[in-house]
Order: sequence, then C-alpha cells, then structure tokens
Amino acid sequence: MSKADSSFFSKFSLMPGSITRFFLLLVIMLLIAMGVLVQSAVTGWLKNKSYQVADISHLLEKRIETWRYTTWQIYDNIAAAQGSDQNNGLQETRLRQDVYYLEKPRRKTEALIFGSHDSDTLEMAQRISGYLDALWGAENIPWSMYYLNGQDNSMIMISTLPLKDLTAGFKESGVENMVDLRRAEMLQQANVLDERESFSALRQSSWQNSYYFTLRTTFNQPGHLATVVAFDLPVNDLIAPDMPLNSIRLDPVASGERKSTGSVTVSFNGTRIDIASPVNNSQLRLVWQVPTGMLLSQSLQSIALPLLLNILLLMMAMYGYIRFRHPQARPVATPVAPGQGELQTLRALNEEIVAQLPLGLLVHDLDANRTVISNKIADHLLPHLNLQNIASLADQHQGVIQATINNELYEIRQYRSQIAPRTQIFVIRDQDKEVLVNKKLKQAQRLYEKNQAGRASFMEHIGEALKAPTLRLANQASQLSGESGSALVSTAENIIRLVQEIQLLNALEADAWEGEVQRFTLQALVDEVVPEVLPAIRRKGLQLLVNNHLAAGAARHGDREALRTILLMLIHYALVTTRIGKITLEIDQDASSPERLTFRIIDTGNGINNDEIDNLHFPFFSPTSSDEQQQANGLTFYLCNQLARKLGGHLNIKSRDQLGTRYTLHVNMPVEAPQAEEETGDEQEKLLDDVIAMVDVTANEVRHIVTRLLESWGASCITPDERLASQEFDVFLTDNPSNLTASGVLLSDDEPGMRKIGEGKFCANFNISSAVQEAVLQLIEAQLSEDIQVETVSGSDESTQLHASGYYALFADTVPEDVGRLYNEAASSDHAALAQTAHRLKGVFAMLNLHPGKQLCETLEQHIREKDAPAIEKYISDIDGYVKRLL
Repeated sequence: MSKADSSFFSKFSLMPGSITRFFLLLVIMLLIAMGVLVQSAVTGWLKNKSYQVADISHLLEKRIETWRYTTWQIYDNIAAAQGSDQNNGLQETRLRQDVYYLEKPRRKTEALIFGSHDSDTLEMAQRISGYLDALWGAENIPWSMYYLNGQDNSMIMISTLPLKDLTAGFKESGVENMVDLRRAEMLQQANVLDERESFSALRQSSWQNSYYFTLRTTFNQPGHLATVVAFDLPVNDLIAPDMPLNSIRLDPVASGERKSTGSVTVSFNGTRIDIASPVNNSQLRLVWQVPTGMLLSQSLQSIALPLLLNILLLMMAMYGYIRFRHPQARPVATPVAPGQGELQTLRALNEEIVAQLPLGLLVHDLDANRTVISNKIADHLLPHLNLQNIASLADQHQGVIQATINNELYEIRQYRSQIAPRTQIFVIRDQDKEVLVNKKLKQAQRLYEKNQAGRASFMEHIGEALKAPTLRLANQASQLSGESGSALVSTAENIIRLVQEIQLLNALEADAWEGEVQRFTLQALVDEVVPEVLPAIRRKGLQLLVNNHLAAGAARHGDREALRTILLMLIHYALVTTRIGKITLEIDQDASSPERLTFRIIDTGNGINNDEIDNLHFPFFSPTSSDEQQQANGLTFYLCNQLARKLGGHLNIKSRDQLGTRYTLHVNMPVEAPQAEEETGDEQEKLLDDVIAMVDVTANEVRHIVTRLLESWGASCITPDERLASQEFDVFLTDNPSNLTASGVLLSDDEPGMRKIGEGKFCANFNISSAVQEAVLQLIEAQLSEDIQVETVSGSDESTQLHASGYYALFADTVPEDVGRLYNEAASSDHAALAQTAHRLKGVFAMLNLHPGKQLCETLEQHIREKDAPAIEKYISDIDGYVKRLL
C-alpha cells in the first residue's frame, strides 16, 4: 500500500462522526422509500378495485334498464293482449290449496298461479311464460318473475327453476314461503302512492349459491287494485371471480346523495374498507367490503421483491450505523499478541477449578523453588511442609507418604509432571476427616438396619397384641342385637381385617410368607368374593358387575387365597371412594400369554389424587379418602402390590378427577391342562344342552353377563326382540319384577345367593354363577313337575269335559285358528284386534266351563291393555299349549 493510500485511510478513520451521519441519513431515506413503496402499492390496489366496482355498477345499470323495458312490455303488450281461441285448451294442475301449476310443453320456464283466478289469468300466464321462454332460453342461471294481478288479486310466478318439483316435494315448501314474501313486498309497494319503482337488497337463493336483487314496478289501474310486476335479477355473472359474493351488498341511496353520480368512494369502516359506486339509473349503491388484511396481503405481495431488497439495505445501513457509532476499543501503543485473550481465559478457568477442589493441590517448581499453582487448603498447610524432604521421601515410598501436621494426619501423593520434569504435583488428603466420614456412614447404616428390624418387630408384636382383643370384641358384638349391634359387628370386622393385613405385611417383609399353590377355578373364586362385599355395596346403594371373559370351568394353578385377598382389598377401597354409580370387575386373559391374567376393578367415584396413589410404594405415605362410615386403608395399595409381585405380576392404578379410578392387576396363573376324558365329556353334553332361555334384561351389561353364563352351560339364549311369534322357550329370566308374571328367574345384584320367591319363581344374583345355575335348575325341575301334573290331571279331566260337551268338533275347527290369529296380530302390534280375539276365546272357554283357559285369556287381556309385548307373547304361547293339550 502506498503512502498516499495510507494517509487517506488514516484521515477517513479520523472522521467517525461523518460516517455515522451518512449511515443515519441512508436509514432515513430507506424508511421513506419503504413507506412510499407501500403507499403506492396500496393506492394502486384501491384504484384497481375501484375500477372493478365501477364496471360492475355500469353492468347493473344496463341490466336494470333492460328489464325495466321488459316490465313495460309485459304489462302493456303481453298481459293486455286479448286471448285467442287456440288457448282454450290450456290446462292447469292443482298442487295445493290455491296453488295451480300451468301445464305446458317442457320448455325453459315453468309457471305457478297462486289464488283463485279465471281463464283470462290462465291465458295471460301462458303468454308471459312464452314470452320469457324466448328471453331466458340461452340463460344458465336462475331467473324469476312475479306478476301481482290487480284484476283478481292473483299472483303469477314464472321461473327457470323446477317449480313443480320444489312445490310438491315439501309440505311447507320454500317456493310458497318465497312467494308469500314477494306478495307482501308487492302489496306494500302498491299502497305507496308516490313510489312507482323500488329495489330490494341483495339476497341469496336457498336452492343455489346465487345472489340476486328484486326490481318491483307498480301500474295503477282506475277502478282496480294496482298491478305490480317484479323480477329477480341475478348478479353472479356480473361479479369478478376474485370478489367474494358475501362481501357485496346493495344499499339504498337517499335523494340528497344522488348528486355524486359516477364517482367511486373509498371509506374505512373499522377493520374493513368499503368501496362504493352508485348505480346511476336507480336508487341503489353497490358496496364491496374488503378486509384490511386482504388489502395489506395483496399489496405487499405485489411489491414483495423490492420490499425485501429495501429491508436488506436497511439492515445493512443499521449495522453500519451501529458499527461505526460504537467502535471497539483497541489499544494503539501496545499491540496484543494473537491468542493472548484465550490464554488469560484458560488460566482463570484453571484457577477456578483448582480453588473448588475438596483436596489440597500444590504444583511446585524445584529448580526455581517457587509455587506455580495452589489452593486454599495447600496454602494453609504450606508453612508446615518441607517440600524438598517430602519429595525425597515420596520417591522412596512409591509416591505416597503420611504426615502429621498439628496432630492431624494427612496423606500426600506426589506426581512428576510429564511436561516439566522438575515440576512436582502434590495432592494432600485429610485422613482424619475421611476416617470420620466412613465411621459416620457405617453408624448410619447400622442405625438404619436397627430401625428396620425394630419396625418389623414392632409391627409383628402389635399385630399379635391386637389380634386377641379384636376377636373378643367381634364375639361380643355378634351377641348384641339391633342397629347398634350390627354397626359394632361391622366395626369389629374392619379392625380384624386390618390386623390380618398388618400380619400379612410383616410376613411378606420378613420373607416368612409362603403361598399355597393349588388348582382352582376363577368363577368359583368370584362366587366367594361377591357375597363378602355385597353387604357394603347394598349399604351404599351401589351396583356390582362381574364380567368374567374366561370360560366358566377354566382352571388355574396358583395361590388362590392371595388372589382372593387382593380382590377383596381393592373392592373395599373402591367402595370407600365411590358414592354413586357402580363397581365393575373384569377378568380377562392376555392375548400374548395364556398364563397371564388381568383383573380390572373400575369404579365411578370421585377419583383419587396422585398423593394417595403414592401409597402404592410405601404404606400410609399419604392421607386416604373417606366416606360417611369409614376411612380407606392406607395399607391396601402397598400390600396388594407386594402380593401381586409374589404372584409374578404388579398393580397399576389410574384415576381421573370426578370420573373414577381403574385398578389393573396383572398376575401369572398357569392354565390347568384338562384331561382327555373330561374334554370328551364336555364336548358330548353340557348342563343345559337343548334348553332355550328367554333373557328379558334391560341393561346391556347385565344381559351380556347372563347370556355368557347360560351359553357356557350349553343353553341357547333369545331376547324378546329376537324371538319369533310362535317360538317357544324353556326358562324365562328377567330383571324387571313386573315382567315375572309366571314361572321364571328374577335377576338381581343385591341378592346374597338364590332364594324362592313364589310358586315356580326364583330370585338369584347374576354376579354369582352358582346361584344362577341353581335357580335355573330348580326352575326346570318345577316346570317339569308342573307339566306332568297338568298333563295327568288337567289334560284328562278337561279333555273329557270337552268331549262330553258335544262341541269338540266345533272347538277343533275354530279355536286353533283363533290362536294362530293371536300370533299374527301380536306380530303386527294390532292391540285392538288382539283384544277382540282374546275376548272371543275367553267367551269360548267360559261357555265350555274351561276355567284355566279363561284365566289365561283374562291375564292376556290385562297385558294387552298395558301393551306389554313380552308378557303378551308369553301368554299367547301358554294359551297355545293349553289348547294343544285339550286336543
């Protein structure tokens, strides 16, 4: 570089103020240019859209002039023309009251006449329709005209729409509503004396996505009502594709505002821009509402490239302004060597690391006899150390020596530097402090183990101490009677259960628990669990549902008592947290492993919080939920999880506030391989083979439970909806007491087992399979004994009585036919005819002194009045069987 160039740059570097002022001026000019660019784009966009709005207003002006002329032509020439003999064959079709359709060859338009009218009106409608066929023949958008006749006050509608289909398709058609609206508008205009022509606002068609406005013209006639002609003028073909139709509107213009014709106005209305242009030959103004966002986006899109270049230049100018306004301070006299700043930073970092070490660190240069690096611990001990002697001693003892300083023992390790051989590194460790820390750790471990042993011993002893008093309390409470006695018994049972759980937990933690592996069936286990939890469920008014998806006789190998304990504890916990609703127990088998079982206990309670779920990992860790009677056991989750781990699984809990809690238990229970003889016997015959059961249950879940049980025993299940009219069944099961009018099984969820509630009637808990099975078997036995008795006694006596009456032939010819009629009328739900047939049969039985048949008919009449379809079908089947026994 020459001397002149260096002098120029030196002068340039001495003028930072001029440079910053230059960049500041450049920033201001770029900002102004950006504003001018945006303003020009916005102005151009508004001008372009104003031209579009002005063009549309001119097109609207031409359309109004055209159809204004057509209006006068229709009134003066078409409507006023005299009829000819050729039109005498016109026909009209009455679609509805006061609505007539003009029959004509299928052309462009269709015509409707509303109101009473004469033949002249019909001919006039034909002429107008033919005239408009020629005008609208090439149009592909909907057009409509309305002619309010002042002669007979009728109204003619002519349109390119399929009026006949639209009118006949609905009871309250949109065409008739639209005509009523047009009639009201036209009558209102006819009553205004100083207005011969009016326009409506922009409207949207209900049949198509088309917009239109209505031109109404009034013609006064001396001695008659005014005649009004209206045209619906579409605007879809006039609007540009980039202009949304829902943003266009037609506003009326007052007489004082019509002076500014031919001008386009732009006004800002909140977040929208109104671009308006008057329609010169009418009292209308076309307004297009444009969102401000659309204006900005399209304007900026048109100037995107120059705007980006301007922004880039602005950023460069701002950088130059900041760079020269705040230059970096550079020392002129003493130039800095490259990398010196990094070395200073690295040195400071090393000093900080050395200062934070928990050991004493000392780096000593033996040649210069100076300390290179040291921390506070080493500086504290340095006056008491002779580094030369320490280095020689360390060389003799593999680099490690022990020294006593102020009655404190230290370990000193020496390392030779690989970079500087005469530099020694000393690491000083306080031996007394480490020994003290180790002693404290061992003491803490011994104390922890002692506490654990004490806790286990305490829990074991307190469990043994509480066991005998609680048993005596339970025995004394059982001897009391009354409400207080039952409450005391319940409290004593809870205390006994808690003591047993504490003892079980002690055995688990002490590894003294030994499970008893045995063969058992899950259904039998469930049948034991349900009666135990049933009193608490009935006390709270809840419902229990057991969905066992496994086979009824499926056997497993495992600890039956441990599984029973887990289920009881979880169900009792769910009872405490559930106020209303139900508790569901689902049993399923994993698809991946047949040995893995999944038990889900789902309640509809208020749910539990995450703190309460933490009791899964430690007992009584967090407070538990409670109800009006008891507090939930904080030991349940932890104990169940420990038992589940002993069974090769685990417990998982998920809860949602106000929705309930789901307890998912996974255990491993190997499948019991069935013997070949047992398999052959099961395949050959089941308990309820060839038995048809009618299941009349309202709740879907209960119906699925009962159906699965019956089908697992070999029965065929049908419902009242699936049953055919003449289909018979063997047993009847229902959950509605009012439907149990004859023999059957009443299903309940609060029955502790099975009991007999009447002659041929039993009540059973559908959650207990053994109870349902016993009820069904006893019902079948009762029905078999009743059939044998009826067949022996009633069959012989009543059949003899029928033969002796002399009406046997007439009875055989008429009564079976009436029974078949009962089936047909019940299938068609014709209760009136069904009641007549039942009454006729009752009269026949009464005449022949057949009292059982008469009673069956009377009961059938009662169910017909109640419209109870299942009971009607059952008694028709009973009557049919009774008649067959007589014959």
